[in-house]
Amino acid sequence: MQVFGGKWSFLIMGELNSGSMRFNQLNRNLGCSTKSLTDALKMLEAEGVVLGTVYPSTPVVIEYSLTEKGKDFEQVFRAMRHWGEKWLTNED
Repeated sequence: MQVFGGKWSFLIMGELNSGSMRFNQLNRNLGCSTKSLTDALKMLEAEGVVLGTVYPSTPVVIEYSLTEKGKDFEQVFRAMRHWGEKWLTNED
């Protein structure tokens, strides 16, 4: 839970679950500050959940993707989505 405890970490994982993204794409999709996104990505990289691939260009392009460790978390996402659909969409 320490890995996913940050406000943005879980959302970043959800975005990258659908495929690799560049920093600006993530930033646009999530609507968080550049600093928050940078800090969260650094932490996720340090934990071995996200991989940042640097492409030498001007300006430098970094594409982020889930590692095998990160992809393995998809089962947890599915279970949480199922739980949410079952219990949070009903007004009972």
